[in-house]
Formats: sequence, structure tokens, C-alpha cells
Amino acid sequence: MAKRVKIGLIGLGNIGVTHLNYLTNLDNVELVGVCDVVKERADRFASDHQTTAYYHYRDLFEQSGLEAVIVAVPHYGHTPISIEAFQRGLHVLSEKPLAVHVNDAKRTIAAYEEAKKRNPNIVFGIMFQERTLPFYKKIKDLLDSGELGRLTRATWINTAWFRSQAYYDSGDWRATWAGEGGGILTNQCPHNLDMYQWLFGLPARISGHAHIGKYHNIEVEDEVTAYFEHDNGMIGHFIVTTAESPGTNRMEIVGENGKLVYESGKLVFYRNRVSTLQFLKESKQGFANVESWYTEIPVDTSAPTGHKVVAEKFVNAILTGSQDLIAHGTEGLNGLTLGNGIMLSSFTNSMISLPLDADAYEQKLKELIATSKSVKSTTQQLSVDMEESFTV
Repeated sequence: MAKRVKIGLIGLGNIGVTHLNYLTNLDNVELVGVCDVVKERADRFASDHQTTAYYHYRDLFEQSGLEAVIVAVPHYGHTPISIEAFQRGLHVLSEKPLAVHVNDAKRTIAAYEEAKKRNPNIVFGIMFQERTLPFYKKIKDLLDSGELGRLTRATWINTAWFRSQAYYDSGDWRATWAGEGGGILTNQCPHNLDMYQWLFGLPARISGHAHIGKYHNIEVEDEVTAYFEHDNGMIGHFIVTTAESPGTNRMEIVGENGKLVYESGKLVFYRNRVSTLQFLKESKQGFANVESWYTEIPVDTSAPTGHKVVAEKFVNAILTGSQDLIAHGTEGLNGLTLGNGIMLSSFTNSMISLPLDADAYEQKLKELIATSKSVKSTTQQLSVDMEESFTV
């Protein structure tokens, strides 16, 4: 029989069940246990998937014989569980975000680096499944190939994250500083923040404008506008909210060789005949535009995508020692830096420079937790289809 990786799953909420639904269909995986602090939930899903229920992650670590763990608990739990897993020599696939704040992310990465000294082949992945989406992969390919030349602007409006008050009321941990650690930047947008840094790298300076509970009865941000300055001269705009319907997912990337626009399942390249930067210096015509050609970029949408693809890469990396992952766990620090930076800029009403003052942000977060006055009435009944929450 082919080698199978013994995996445990921690967290059986909405996203945990998403993982559970594909894990039992992977031929090279043995699900040796599921864990949740709600005993009835753990028992039910363990029975449904012919595995063992655990109610504390340490019991799963000590009794199941697992080799790897998928961490799908609320955000603050990512750090202590991942650190202890590395200390025990376990491979880790963490849900997003890597942590709530940069200091915790660095602690997780330090634990991983220490574990690598004992086992150089230990695998650390993060669930950035949107990197598997065909249009984003094509955009990455075009940018890496230099098709646009020098980049001058990137504008991403992604307001396709609509959430009702009922969604926020579905758990007393949701949309609180103590329970979740933030709002749209911490919950919905880690994928977008990762995608921005994956495509363009981190900016040098951030100006963030976050509105706290502007449209919902919550104590965290539900609308954000951010402005980025990169050392190469490129500027970026990032606009997100959970209160816009119909929402928009439009990305414009401008370079000297033209403009790339992604929206509504179409990727268009307005290809310049000559460099804009060259033309503006050399043209003798005051009002002339660069000649450009409309080109719809073909994108293969038939390849598999999503959580299963990320998990398959993770398992294969364990079996082969290849370290070939969709996203390495250490990469989670970059998008988190963007998110923390936006919020710190907004809190201080100032433009901030990277590297981020991680201690200042952690201290601000502690103050928000300590002074929280949020009292939520939890709604028990909520219709949830997690597939509806994954943007394209």
C-alpha cells in the first residue's frame, strides 16, 4: 500500500468542515482524528468520517499518532497550536491568517525555524487557495514575465465580501477584538492582502483609513481604503468593505507598456505600441495618447483550484520532501504586515513606513481588547454555504 500521511484536523467550524469534506477523499491521507472544543460537534463529525474525536488539541497531538495537522480554529488559536505542533515535530498547514498580529506571526515562524534544525524536511504551509485561481495565476505570470514593463499603479476594488448582521451575530467571537482580532482585514481579506504582496511585493509606506462598525453593529472595521507607496515608484490602492451589494472585484494594473484589467471573469490587456514613459518624454504632441490595442488574454479555467489543491501539495511535500507548496507558511507574514500596517496607520492617523512597528500594533490591540464594551446577542441559526464566501 502506498504511504499515507496521518493528519489531524483542529477546528470543526465552517471552514474546518470544508477541509473535512475533501480530506477523506485523498488517497494518500489517513484522517486520524478531528478536534473541537464543542464535544457534540467533534463526536458527530468523527462518527460521520470514521475517525476519532478529540476535545483538546493536546490530546490529539499525544494520542492520535498524527504526523501533520491542519489548523482551522479562530484566529488567535493559530499561533499557540502551530507553535506546539512544531515543537512536537509535526507538519503544519494553517488556515489564514497566519496570526492576528505580526509579533505572533514571527513567534510561529521562529518555532518553525527551530523545528527545521531537527528535521530539515518539516513542512509549513498556509491556506492561500486563491493563488490557485486561474486568473490570478495568469496575472502573476504576466507580471513576472515583464509584459507591462515598469509598473506605475495597481488599484484593487474588492467589495464582493458582503456580510449581513446575522453573519456577525452567528458567533460571540466574531467581529470582536478579543475573539477575532479585527474585521474585514483579518477575516475576509487575508487572501487579498496576500495576493497584493504576491503580485507587487510589500510597499514602503502605507496610509490606511479604516472605519469601525460603520454599517454593522460590530467593534471592528467593516470598510477600509488604503494607499500604498512602493520604492520603485508604483502606487497602490486597496478598497474593501463587507457592506456593499452588489459588490465589485476589479483589479487594474498599469505599467509603461499598457494596462491590465481583471473583472467579471475577463482579463484584458490594453497593450501600448510604445512605452508610455518613453512617449511622454519624446512626443511633440501635447494632447496625444499612446496607441494601444485591446487584447483579451486567454485563461485556462479547467485546472483544479481551491483548498483541496493546497492540501494535496502539502501532503505531497511531506511524502517527497520537495517543499513544493502553493504558499509557504512563512509567506503569511507579508500580507499580515499589510493588514496590521493599514490599521496602525488608521489608528495613528498618519502614514507609516515598513518595517512595521509590531510592538506598537500589539500594544494597541491589547488596549482595544481591554477596553472592549461589545455585548453581542448570538444568533444560533444561520444559513452558511462556505463556497459562497470564496471570491473569484
